Amino acid sequence: MNRKTEIRISQWVFIDNIKFFGPGRYELLGHIAQTGSISKAASAMGLSYKKAWAMVDAMNTFGNSPYVITQKGGSHGGGAVLTEAGIRVMEAYKSFNERLLEVVKAEKELLSVI
Repeated sequence: MNRKTEIRISQWVFIDNIKFFGPGRYELLGHIAQTGSISKAASAMGLSYKKAWAMVDAMNTFGNSPYVITQKGGSHGGGAVLTEAGIRVMEAYKSFNERLLEVVKAEKELLSVI
């Protein structure tokens, strides 16, 4: 029997037992960095603006410092940019995730006995 067996991992950072940062928020920050807009980032992920804004607000509130700064609209429109803290958390999360995936790949033997 041919079967595709794989191990999938997903990690979250919790603060006071509350989900704080994980794959969805990482992706959202990436889209904000690319588009300069929470609305466009939400659209790219299939999220409502309200949901994306709630995620940004939670990160800005519970992080050590804000991850996203918004700029009000005007003649040139508004926008959003990542702060240094937002960039650092993305880098740290990506590095952590890559190291976890290396461990999973190194454990190929587990897949052979399943």
